[in-house]
Amino acid sequence: YRDSKRKDDVRINNIVAAQAVANAVRTSLGPRGMDKMIQTSNGEVIITNDGATILKRMEVEQPAAKMLVELSESQDVVAGDGTTSVVVLCGSLLGKALSLLQRGIHPTLVSDSLHKAAIKGAEILTEMATPVTLDDRDELLKSASTSLNSKVVSHYSGLLAPIAVDSVLRVIDPARPDSVDLKDIKVVRKVGGTVDDTHIVEGLVFDQKASKAAGGPTIVKDAKIGLIQFQISPPKTDLENNVIVSDYTQMDRILKEERNYILAIVKKIRAAGCNVLLIQKSILRDAVTDLALHYLAKAKIMVVKDIERDEIEFISKTLNCLPIASIEHFKAEKLGKAALVEEVKCGSDGKIVQVTGIEDKGNTMTVLVRGSNKLVLDEAERSLHDALCVVRCLVNKRYLIAGGGAPEIELSVKLQQWAKTLQGVESVCVKAWAEALEVIPYTLAENAGLNPIEIVTELRNLHAQGKSNFGINVRKGTITNILEENVVQPLLVTTSALSLASECVRMILKIDDVVPTR
Repeated sequence: YRDSKRKDDVRINNIVAAQAVANAVRTSLGPRGMDKMIQTSNGEVIITNDGATILKRMEVEQPAAKMLVELSESQDVVAGDGTTSVVVLCGSLLGKALSLLQRGIHPTLVSDSLHKAAIKGAEILTEMATPVTLDDRDELLKSASTSLNSKVVSHYSGLLAPIAVDSVLRVIDPARPDSVDLKDIKVVRKVGGTVDDTHIVEGLVFDQKASKAAGGPTIVKDAKIGLIQFQISPPKTDLENNVIVSDYTQMDRILKEERNYILAIVKKIRAAGCNVLLIQKSILRDAVTDLALHYLAKAKIMVVKDIERDEIEFISKTLNCLPIASIEHFKAEKLGKAALVEEVKCGSDGKIVQVTGIEDKGNTMTVLVRGSNKLVLDEAERSLHDALCVVRCLVNKRYLIAGGGAPEIELSVKLQQWAKTLQGVESVCVKAWAEALEVIPYTLAENAGLNPIEIVTELRNLHAQGKSNFGINVRKGTITNILEENVVQPLLVTTSALSLASECVRMILKIDDVVPTR
């Protein structure tokens, strides 16, 4: 099969561009993978090992290469982990596709055979997986720490893995046991201390200090907490208007009215029995003025201002209170109750507000992440997010599978056996796809400084003998039974990586022309 020169060129260009992206992140795969330093246009520096983060920050122009960036993002959404592997796998499949096309096989045949191989691959993976229950905390911990091992903060995996497992298990909704909403787990970052100081908070944490400009309280027991979305400040006109004051009596009247207006609001808040006030950030005018803070302090009400708009839902769910949009609706039944709200010193100069002993607390968790500088802190948060996603995968699909390149080699060996039962061109294609899967163990070995050809050949030999759980033990630099080394990962991570990568390759193969439009 020969296509016109132009269509061949378009295909080859697309494949080469996508492979270039895959090769860029290839070195950061696995526990011995390198980290990337990303410099953004505004001079910010990010150090990360997470495939999705690296690709998201890359400036990619070529449309086919952009598909790989979206590919890693969709893997991040589905599974949360394996974002680097999915891109590396896609690059390898594209390389094989290119060689098949150059042998004169029609792109549609190549694409269809890949689809069949991916479906067969998912079956093979499910056969070699072991079921897991959520009561089995050890297995969950193993998979969370496997995910953390390839990150910058890998030596803290003993601390972060239990935090991830406990957080996810606590926010599972009994009504929907198969799904976890990670929005119910809030990660608060605070510079200072080390990653060792990271812990789960029983209750709620605010990154802001309590406003004590007017000497308000910083610790309140038996708190009744109001979450307000209106402003305690004098009203403004809708349009840009100027009020010209010509004599002093008018000026006094303005100040008096302002005072009375604010006092009326504060009295209503006090009458409802509220003694802690959370105030949402406001764009149109000051959420709270100094005068208002003064009156609130006199009424012994603790104030935390500048609550972000997207935190409102989480706060109201945790405290079991309702956000109040106007002073007329400020009723006692809309308040949340807690045993203690206090301002806690956090690090050398930072302070946080901590709410503990919440009555009827919602199904949410708060994790306070600490780190010595912003780079470590950001990476710790990303790593924790990956670990949380891994545990979420196990809740969604309760199967575990070996790590360390074992499933990929097993797939490769089984698909090559299956290819022998097929006929014609399909058999050739499936054999090529099976060989492409070896890129993951090959890269793992290469990044760990081992001899990749030797390792992959030996692995192939062991898997052909039926030892399906043997993989690369990076710590010892040899091949061992990976399950004994506690290197496990959720089945969902591998199956979604396989299906997403094959979909992406099929999409790139189907493109035979690029039409620019104005």
